[in-house]
Amino acid sequence: MTVDPRSAPTDAVIEIRNLYKSYGQLEVLRGVSIEAKRGEVVSLIGSSGSGKSTLLRCCNLLEDSQGGEILFKGEKVQWRGAGMSRRPADRKQVTRLRTNLSMVFQQFNLWSHMTILQNVMEAPVTVLGRDPKEVEPLARNYLAKVGIGDKCDAWPAQLSGGQQQRAAIARALCMQPEALLLDEPTSALDPELQQEVVKVIKDLAKEHRTMILVTHDMRLARDVSDHVVFLHQGKLLEEGPPEEVFGAPKSERLQQFLSATAPA
Repeated sequence: MTVDPRSAPTDAVIEIRNLYKSYGQLEVLRGVSIEAKRGEVVSLIGSSGSGKSTLLRCCNLLEDSQGGEILFKGEKVQWRGAGMSRRPADRKQVTRLRTNLSMVFQQFNLWSHMTILQNVMEAPVTVLGRDPKEVEPLARNYLAKVGIGDKCDAWPAQLSGGQQQRAAIARALCMQPEALLLDEPTSALDPELQQEVVKVIKDLAKEHRTMILVTHDMRLARDVSDHVVFLHQGKLLEEGPPEEVFGAPKSERLQQFLSATAPA
């Protein structure tokens, strides 16, 4: 049997190898390599502008990178062109990979003209072509999992920010993805509502869901992560298990960052 060289067996769900990303003359990512193994939570930390959210968007192919490799379960993304002209070569591959990588954004992006249940059901029905009768109990189950099972018939405008973000997480889960990508999921919320979402993320981590999390919440990163990556000026400056990154930072820059973000 011939084995596709793009699909070598691997424990990693997502691999980023030596990734470069620029906006014109501005280099945002400069040779970053990370991986998220199955069941692992990887947190990306660093100051604003360090490249965290851009890296996450490159993972999901929402941004085109100018160099390096992106692999999903050992399968390499195919590219055409080079440098600023580099683009994914196979749109069907991009669509297929994206359906297995659900992203939760800082802003909730719920459809205002749909109920919460309809929002959660929309992607599996329209993107995956699944039967609504099959998807509805699944959607209700995920809404219950994130603690808003009683809000199925509510409109987004009737929910608090924390409830809307939990609905967005349920929407991502309803695609039954291989991995969740969470981009600052609590930063648009006030402290009390943040804790609603933090609890959901901690519960998902306990279920050993594969996640890459961009966050400014150092307590959350410490509590849920298996691996923490510190980005600085587009480079991976330090990484390791949370007890090492937070408990014994090696670089002076990470020490400064953690001191600045420590609770008062």
